[in-house]
Amino acid sequence: MDSAFWDQHYGTRRTWDTHANPLLVETAGPLPPGAAADLGCGAGGDTVWLARHGWQVTAVDISGVAVEQVRARAREAGVDGRVTAEQHDLAGTFPAGTFDLVSAQYLQTPFPLDRGRVLRTAVRALRPGGLLLVVDHGSIAPWSWNQDPETHFPTPDEIAADLDLSRCRILRADMPRREATGPSGETATVTDNVLLIQRSDA
Repeated sequence: MDSAFWDQHYGTRRTWDTHANPLLVETAGPLPPGAAADLGCGAGGDTVWLARHGWQVTAVDISGVAVEQVRARAREAGVDGRVTAEQHDLAGTFPAGTFDLVSAQYLQTPFPLDRGRVLRTAVRALRPGGLLLVVDHGSIAPWSWNQDPETHFPTPDEIAADLDLSRCRILRADMPRREATGPSGETATVTDNVLLIQRSDA
C-alpha cells in the first residue's frame, strides 16, 4: 500500500529533511505571501518555511505520519495558525481552493501515479499570476530510496509537454547541479530538474 510505504519512510527519517528546499526558498523568497499548496510535503520543511514567511499553507501528503509531523512542527514553530495539513492520495483527491503558489518538490514515487494529471490539476488551481514550481530528482543520490540505474528522470521540457500551458508561460526550465548532504552527513553532487510556470490569464 502506497501510504504504508511512505509512513515507514517518514517514520524513520532524520531531521535533515526538515529544512526548506533551496529552490523553493529561491523562488518564493522574493514573493509577497499568499496562499500556497505544498504537494508531497513530507516532514514539512517547506511548509514551515513558507508559514514563517507569512504564507497560508495547505500541506498535502499521502502519509499520515508525514501529515502529523507537519502539524507538530508547525505548532513547535508557532505557525500552526497558518498551516492546514491534509492527507491526500493525489491519484484520487486534490486540496480544495486556489493558490498563488503550488510547490511540487520531488513528487516522485515507486508506485503508479499519473503525475501529469496531478500537475494539470495544480495548474488549474493557480490564481491569475500564480506559480507552479516543480522540482524533480534528476539523478540518484547515494542515500535515495531509488537506486535503480535505469531510472528515467523526466526533463523540464518533458514535464511541460504533459501540461496544458495555453494560459501559462514558462519562467524557468533547467537542470542545475548542486552539492547535497544526506542523512548521515555524506555529500554528493546531484541534479535537479526544475520547471517554473506562471498562470497568466485574468
